[in-house]
Order: sequence, then structure tokens, then C-alpha cells
Amino acid sequence: MPPKHEARAVSCAPSLLRARPLTAESFAPFGDVLRVPQEVGTRTYFDGALASLKPQTPASLSLILAAPSPARPVPVTIIERHRLTSQSFVPMAPTPWLVVVAPDAPDGSPDLAAAVAFLPGPGQGITLKSGVWHAPLTVLEAPAPFAIFMWRDFGPDDEDFADITPFTVVL
Repeated sequence: MPPKHEARAVSCAPSLLRARPLTAESFAPFGDVLRVPQEVGTRTYFDGALASLKPQTPASLSLILAAPSPARPVPVTIIERHRLTSQSFVPMAPTPWLVVVAPDAPDGSPDLAAAVAFLPGPGQGITLKSGVWHAPLTVLEAPAPFAIFMWRDFGPDDEDFADITPFTVVL
């Protein structure tokens, strides 16, 4: 397993965060909302948040069958980021899932007081901008398949984890 950078959390999350519907406007500070076009033959490109600031780093596409989180409210015990690359999550079947994101604090650690939780609608995926703090993929009901796209070289700059005081998200 590659080494990970540790970051200090300088702000505390509220003990309870309420999830809201995912919209392109509300998610824009963190990345792009991906959605299949509703009209046959229409193609939509989602290039805005895609980025790799690591020259010569190969693209990585992985598939996962994500296990659901049975706890309600949903616990968030870890937060991570990919400082130098974007990361996309695309559900491959209709499934309810949760996205938790946080901006940077002035020192580069996660600003958990400004954390936001989103509930994607059917057919929605996301691309997180490089450097966005986020909770790991959280599926809410049954195991669900996802495609995950990013750039990775398994080096020490691939991802950072922050020590946080756990908090929960109400759906």
C-alpha cells in the first residue's frame, strides 16, 4: 500500500450534517455533476473538473461493487483528497448514494465546519476537482457498482487523509 500524507483538521464539523439534493449549482465549488443526457443521440462532455497536475501520471479507471453503509444517520469517520488529480464516481446501476465534501481551511486542511452532504439523484455521478476533501464512496442501500476515474501512480502524492472527529449525516 502506498504511503499517505496526513493532514491536520483545524475546524470541527457539526456533529450532525443534513444531506441535500445534488445540483450542478450547489456542487460547482467542488466539481461537476455528471448526468446522462435525456434526449437520444445527445452527447454531453464533462471536462471542466477533469484535471491531472501530475505530468506523466497514468489515467486509472477502476470498477467497484461498493458495500452499503447500514447505519443511520450515516457516520463519517475519515476524509481524504487527491491534491493533484480529479476523481470521478459514476454509478453503473440505479442506487442511492451519499457525497460528503469539504473545502480547504486556510492551512490546506479540511474545513469541516463548511462540509456539505449531497444526495445524488438517479443517473447522477460526480467529478471532484483536484484537492477537494471528501468522504469515501458511500452507498446507502444494497451493494452497487461504480466506475471510478482518476490519475494515479501509487506515489506519496496520490492521496491525503485527515484525522477528524467523526460526525454523522442525516439523509
